[in-house]
Amino acid sequence: MLTPVILEGKFVRLEPLTLAHLDGLCAVGLDPSLWALTTVRVESADGMAAYIDSAGPGAFAVIHKSTGRVAGSTRYMNFEPAHKRVEIGSTWYGLEFQRTAVNTECKWLLLRHAFETMELNRVELKTDARNERSQKAILRIGAVYEGTLRKHMIVPGHVRDTVYFSLLREEWPAARLRLEKMLEAGN
Repeated sequence: MLTPVILEGKFVRLEPLTLAHLDGLCAVGLDPSLWALTTVRVESADGMAAYIDSAGPGAFAVIHKSTGRVAGSTRYMNFEPAHKRVEIGSTWYGLEFQRTAVNTECKWLLLRHAFETMELNRVELKTDARNERSQKAILRIGAVYEGTLRKHMIVPGHVRDTVYFSLLREEWPAARLRLEKMLEAGN
């Protein structure tokens, strides 16, 4: 079972996702372009409330510290404690927070917690094969491409090929340094 925690860095604070974040998520998260390559579609406040309700204990609201605004959401999912692995996914940010230090620091916080506190052996990340931007972001943090599962999921309007990546415990020290250098540069 995942235990709700607050993870805090210089740029963001990750706090357990609750309905208290609904208005903030709606303010940045109802743009249809955010959901075009995801497994769900959130098109209204009611849809966002349902998204929050279904999120589970590993879900976080991403708070942009300098503005105090909700920037988006991310989560741990598919946690397998017996196999010491978890997936980081369902990550999205409002358009103004994309291509900033927000994603870099979120991944740094989540990976550090997974490897150093939860003592996991493996963190998985996956994305739609059409989402080249997400694939580049995943590779940028030091994850390793593992393969593509063809016709893996039926998502709204599409049969999705899913690209899998992972980071292993022994790869974490190098990835951590890489992420910290990016954060020092502010990206």
